[in-house]
Amino acid sequence: MIDLMRKLAFDFADRALFVRLFGGDVYAVGGFVRDLIRGHPSPDVDILVARHKLAAIVRKLEKHGRVDLVGKSFGIVKFTVRGKTYDVALPRTDRARGAGVRGHKDILVSADPGLPVEKDLERRDFRTNSMALRLKDGTLIDPFEGRADTLAGKIRLTNPAAFPEDPLRVVRVARFASVLGFKVDPAIYAAARAVDLSGLSVERVNEEMFKVLLGSPRPSVGLEEMFRLGVLDQWFPELQALALVIQDSVFHPEKDAFGHHTVWAHTKLSVDQAAALAGLAGLPAPKKLALMLAALYHDLGKISTTRWEYKRDRMAVTSCGHDIQSERAARRVLARFKVQTWNGFAIGRMVPLLIRTHHRAGELWQNREDVTKKAFNRLAADVDGEIELLVYLDAADRAGRGTRRIRGLDRQARWLFKKFDDLRVNRETIKPLVMGRDLLKLGVPPGPGMGKLLKKLYKLQLDNGFETKARGLERARRLVERKAS
Repeated sequence: MIDLMRKLAFDFADRALFVRLFGGDVYAVGGFVRDLIRGHPSPDVDILVARHKLAAIVRKLEKHGRVDLVGKSFGIVKFTVRGKTYDVALPRTDRARGAGVRGHKDILVSADPGLPVEKDLERRDFRTNSMALRLKDGTLIDPFEGRADTLAGKIRLTNPAAFPEDPLRVVRVARFASVLGFKVDPAIYAAARAVDLSGLSVERVNEEMFKVLLGSPRPSVGLEEMFRLGVLDQWFPELQALALVIQDSVFHPEKDAFGHHTVWAHTKLSVDQAAALAGLAGLPAPKKLALMLAALYHDLGKISTTRWEYKRDRMAVTSCGHDIQSERAARRVLARFKVQTWNGFAIGRMVPLLIRTHHRAGELWQNREDVTKKAFNRLAADVDGEIELLVYLDAADRAGRGTRRIRGLDRQARWLFKKFDDLRVNRETIKPLVMGRDLLKLGVPPGPGMGKLLKKLYKLQLDNGFETKARGLERARRLVERKAS
């Protein structure tokens, strides 16, 4: 035990309240302690109360805030005071119900107020998470050298024998390595490969993947760890397959540490570049996630389209039409993981649209001397007005051919943004000017015919056939009269 009171400012808003209620029997545990040692204090605090029965804990807490008993059967309650919510738990043990553990339902949790704190820490996944800080006096309970591992940036198992009992721990290895920048103990890989991950829910796997993509300075670290740990093999076979698809080294000089010019190497770099661009742009989390998933899945189509072809006086590796196949593959993956909306943003719709169209941004640049507003209108409409995400994905894909972290937009991306701005093409200007209610006033009955007419009018609008509603209604009237005659 080490007295941290003199070394670390571990205070938080309600520490004094917990100490007043439970004296020397209340501890902060897990990630809060780890992050405190790292010098990055977390606002989230998990609380452990020893030597008090759950009913007694609830009675004391209820006098000071709201208590939610949602986890009562596991010895956990949620306590909310002044808008801040804490998980408050009894010491617990975990054990498998039997052989062949596949998910959380196969784990038997037993809460015991009399259980020593050290035994509760023993059930936790990694040594860096197996510490407790006594709130009364700042004493650190560290029976598994978690502090040393935290300072050294290592991920080691607290209890190797218990590691397979919770399959989610395998995925969490990748997340902690990526978000914290810690190195994984090589002994974990062999243990992880023997764990059946099929019993995990898609929601759990999504949560861990999203944390890697949104919370890592370099998400490629977490993705590579998922590859090594067997997570891709069991849950993301499409990404696993990218590691066996080569790219033409002339157009894709990027390679992995062993010299392989694979789509997987390019994908990881593109994801890192997308994370850098999202940070520079200050994208809100839902849009950042859409960009990150688009970068992650943008080349899935190369699995089925990669060929050797003789062109430009040599044999070259080509992947014609891979953008369309990537869109289709991404739709299948997102459907399998039940990803439709996230925090109100239509992830399931937007990601495939970005993947399908991102090469067209480059085509506008390549034909910049001749391209017209019509092309910009159509492209903006095809991504539902999310021009910013489209340009960032194109830029991340391009920057994914090198290892140097992107620090700003290149010439092509700046030109694209300027042209969209100069031509006044944006989310508002591509909205349909003529609506169904307008056609009703012209005597057009609801039905398939109205739908076809609306599509025709919108196409005319995007092709600069009209730029105001009045002109649009005039075109609509002519079309209706022509059909009537």
